[in-house]
Amino acid sequence: MLTLPLDPTDDRAAPVFKDVASCAAWLTQFQLTNLQQAHSYLLTQLNEFNRFPMQGLERYRTLEALRETVDHIQEDLAKKLVGKALPLGEHEFMTFMSITQMWQALVTGYQRCLQAFLAGDKKLATMGAMLCERCLQYSGSTIFEHIRTGYECHPKFWHQLHDLYAFAEEQSLHEIEVKDELERYSLSSSCRSMYLKTLLACYARPAELSRTQLKLLDRWLVTWSKELRLETRYSLSKGDAQPLAVDLAGKQGLQAVANTSHHAQMRYIPMVPLSKLLRVKIILLQQGTSLDQVGLGDLPSISAGIELLTFLLECWCEDDKSRAITRNLTSKPVQFGYTPEMIFALLNGKHAMPHKDRLMRKQIETFGRVLDSANATFEPELEGWVLDDESMMGAKLTRHQPGPGRLNLHQLVAVRQDESQPYKLGAVAWLHVSVGGLLQIGVGYVPGVPEPVHVQLPGGVPQAAFLMPEAVTLRTPPSLLVPRQIFQPGVMLQVIRANNDKMHVKMGISVTRGFDYERISYT
Repeated sequence: MLTLPLDPTDDRAAPVFKDVASCAAWLTQFQLTNLQQAHSYLLTQLNEFNRFPMQGLERYRTLEALRETVDHIQEDLAKKLVGKALPLGEHEFMTFMSITQMWQALVTGYQRCLQAFLAGDKKLATMGAMLCERCLQYSGSTIFEHIRTGYECHPKFWHQLHDLYAFAEEQSLHEIEVKDELERYSLSSSCRSMYLKTLLACYARPAELSRTQLKLLDRWLVTWSKELRLETRYSLSKGDAQPLAVDLAGKQGLQAVANTSHHAQMRYIPMVPLSKLLRVKIILLQQGTSLDQVGLGDLPSISAGIELLTFLLECWCEDDKSRAITRNLTSKPVQFGYTPEMIFALLNGKHAMPHKDRLMRKQIETFGRVLDSANATFEPELEGWVLDDESMMGAKLTRHQPGPGRLNLHQLVAVRQDESQPYKLGAVAWLHVSVGGLLQIGVGYVPGVPEPVHVQLPGGVPQAAFLMPEAVTLRTPPSLLVPRQIFQPGVMLQVIRANNDKMHVKMGISVTRGFDYERISYT
């Protein structure tokens, strides 16, 4: 039975629309000139409408009339958060909160209709599956918005999603197809397919995908979620994709089967069919099939298609090999740098303030060097970074104090536990803000001890870079980490070491392209 609480309605509520007719009239005059103000006003009126007591069927029709406008304004506002560094700024965070509140306002509205259905409203007697599907859709949108933006989802939202699906399953509503005219890629859905779509979308690490990739993911999952099953038992296939598990009584999303224990509320998604589908598409692209033929026409190149399909295959169908590497739990404070200029100073035994970086870059561009006043040694800002665990390949860190620094995916960072150890360079592999407001990141290390150097193009000015030695055991040749705008294949580059020794190298290929650096080969 559905256990989600609802506040009582209030006769004093006074929304500007009180039925579908007045709502339709109001929408014709609704102004979208100022997106932020329009969103705020719409959210206020939707919340007021949810408090207003009315018949279940009229409430449902009014909500249906609002959906298209809500979806449009939500999508436009969410664009402002794409690719933002974390933690979000104050204005960005308020935007994020208002988007999630709007999705939850829709959940509340449809849940009131579901409440009337459970109370025996005869006009809603055949609409149980439709109401559950809408609740699941917008509950899933709330969770997805968190994960896409980089904010850990509160367990209560996962509980809401699971409870809604468990209710649909209990009432035998989960397989019934319902119409959805707003769905761009299919005119029908069901509680099961909507639930599966949400689970898989959130498990695909959406914060690491571009807007184009997210649109493709949404399109595919509309179709794929209808073909996948949700079962009460599972079997393992040696050498093939393992099932994923979800606990209907739990407060998190999909998990690897190996991390769960079976009970009556566990459900399992067999992933072999999806694994085979993705592998076939990858092979077809490798053999020269066009992007349009495999449904990837929105991507710029075949290599981009292979990259996206391989990423999804890794997320959904392959064991996380990094977890097999021994990770040492430490919980130790660390010294941490997170911009190239700051890292360069730390590797040279100095402390650089993050807010000085722009000044230093400007002085290099203007004078060809950093002026003495900007190159001074600064006391570091204590941000309370703690090393949670570490392996040869990377680490997980948490910032336990508020700090001015904001981080991006694939941003260059430097980490060391204390002065007795050299700094390790790495890139941010993932990041999110926890429910408690703490910034947490995963770092993938670049092998070897970095050497701070300057690099200079012919006719250019010296810029900070890092020389990485050969890693014999990993069969990794020496490389350079340079600013992104520096890299030009085949062009000569002067490398200036700390003792002023100079060498000329020819730039080779781009090994890794990060947020603020490029790792390149050279000869």
